[in-house]
Amino acid sequence: MTKAHRKNPAGPEARRPLVRVLRDRDAALYLAGVVVSGFGTSALWLASGVWVKDLTGSDGLAALCVLAMWTPTLAGPLLGTVADRVRRKPLLITASLLMACLLLTLFAVDSRDSLWLLFAVLFVYGAAGVVHDAAESALVAAAVDPDLLGDFNGLRTTANEGMKLVAPLAGAGLYAAYGGPSVALLDAATFVLATGVYAALRVREAPPRRPMANWRRQTAEGARHLWGHPGLRPLVLAGGITMLCAGVNGAAVYAVVDALGHSPAYAGTLYAVQGAGSVAVGLLAGPAVRRLGGRRFAATGITLLAVAVAARAVPSDALALASSAAIGAGLPTVLIAALTAVQHETPGPILGRVAATADSLVLAPNVLGLAAGAALVETVSPWLLLPAVGAVLLATATALRSP
Repeated sequence: MTKAHRKNPAGPEARRPLVRVLRDRDAALYLAGVVVSGFGTSALWLASGVWVKDLTGSDGLAALCVLAMWTPTLAGPLLGTVADRVRRKPLLITASLLMACLLLTLFAVDSRDSLWLLFAVLFVYGAAGVVHDAAESALVAAAVDPDLLGDFNGLRTTANEGMKLVAPLAGAGLYAAYGGPSVALLDAATFVLATGVYAALRVREAPPRRPMANWRRQTAEGARHLWGHPGLRPLVLAGGITMLCAGVNGAAVYAVVDALGHSPAYAGTLYAVQGAGSVAVGLLAGPAVRRLGGRRFAATGITLLAVAVAARAVPSDALALASSAAIGAGLPTVLIAALTAVQHETPGPILGRVAATADSLVLAPNVLGLAAGAALVETVSPWLLLPAVGAVLLATATALRSP
């Protein structure tokens, strides 16, 4: 893959990286695609659980919707290899059109007996998302100035978190008015719009390197690069531990709300404040990565997260809101730092599988953390559990700061 462009502007604009990212045609189009597809995904994520709950009355089956979408992350190293065997731009277009068509099959889901179709679509949705993210990460690295990758990834976080603040409400409202198929139609429309965005990109791609006949060897090549790189391995390990702890913390949110004396719906307020913190840190990520370096930026964010999680043990509304904002600001730092480092330090021909492997190692532990947290919160007081989680995060940050 060749670099689409490398700009080094002089003057005041060079000192305003966010402006440079937004004025870059391809970077701006990528961000537009993130906003559009993120809106549809967030809307479907909420509506699918409500849909299953309405058809079955089962909380467990409703929770399986999230599991169906997350499970393909475990196969990230293998799925990411797909993004290295073909040209990435046509792959993004094809995946988006495939999902737009597949989502329309959900109009057939109208009873408990047809729920298998919803779970099957959600599973494919998750698998397509892994391939999509791998291809997008590789294509972004070719299209965006390396000096601006931190800014771009920060803005991507801002866009994603911004959509999480508004899309679930829109999806819930649409579901309440017209039912589950209407949300599927909305998501299909966002995939069609995203297809148009990707088609408009002007990134020039070299033909992919001739693939190995053995998929296992090709997949292992990406894993070896990631694990053997002294700059990437610590960030990815720290990211996995952080997301494991974040899952435990997330499972304890209703215990925190209960201790504050509020109804369970108050968790929505805490999540909204957390999202606002993530939106804010995304805007600051680029300059912070350049000033501190990826590891120090991530370690600083994990430290903030550690203090905020531990502080949740104190039953105070003001502290709960402040802690939620701090969690939102601290949690994405290691994700942004790890992705930016992978894009900087990985050759283009293997970037898809390396990015997907990193995503698996960082994000999959979140599911394990949610499961572990759900069990622990039933037997261990949150006022002991949360400080313990904070201590693990603080140790992680300390280790990451070490050379």
